[in-house]
Amino acid sequence: MPTDAGAAVTLVRNATVLATVDGTTFLVDPLFAPQGAMPPIDDTPNDRNNPLVPMPDVDRSHDAVIVTHRHPDHFDDAAREELGADVPLFCQPAEADEFVEEGFTDVRPVDEEASFDGVTLHRTPGRHGHGELAERMGPVSGFVLDAEETLYLAGDTVWYGPVAETLDRYDPDSVVLNGGAARFNQGEPITMGVDDVTAVRDATDAAVAVVHMEAINHCLLSREELRAETEDVLVPEDGERIEC
Repeated sequence: MPTDAGAAVTLVRNATVLATVDGTTFLVDPLFAPQGAMPPIDDTPNDRNNPLVPMPDVDRSHDAVIVTHRHPDHFDDAAREELGADVPLFCQPAEADEFVEEGFTDVRPVDEEASFDGVTLHRTPGRHGHGELAERMGPVSGFVLDAEETLYLAGDTVWYGPVAETLDRYDPDSVVLNGGAARFNQGEPITMGVDDVTAVRDATDAAVAVVHMEAINHCLLSREELRAETEDVLVPEDGERIEC
């Protein structure tokens, strides 16, 4: 991602990123639990407690929060306790009431688009797996942050038609994908693997970065494997900042 543009992404851990667009920073999918404080995700190839790795020493200051969906590796009890009750919190409409019930006072469900501090947020489709399993995983979303620079946060999705359509519609400067090829003991992966990332890379001229790796027990694709099997894809380490 070039260094002369007006956006930056810091990977905190898993899918937790700080996305800064034209000086406004969004904390995305906060997972703040200490290493090993959460149980493993069931029916997966290993039973290690989550998160697998500690929280890096990162300044998590932010202006607003985006939660793509409420699975516990994207919004956990520790984040709920740490976040300010009055933080502007953007989410899927179907999950807004749960945030309100938890005491958040500035919940902003996004039907199609919203604006904040000069940035337009577009909620985009996602499919969390394949077939019937994707239906059972529930609704998920991505978000496009549009200002002088355009950043597409794809969320927990595999490669499918609406992702390609989002790339065509918004022509983003930068794309952040959730990788790891997360899976259960049966069925296909529910987040992007090598083929999905390659399809995105082939579909856009944007800079492409992949997060959601090596932090949760059912994410089986390693950073080393993804780097070896793709080209022109950024795979940041926890705590690493990328200028977009």
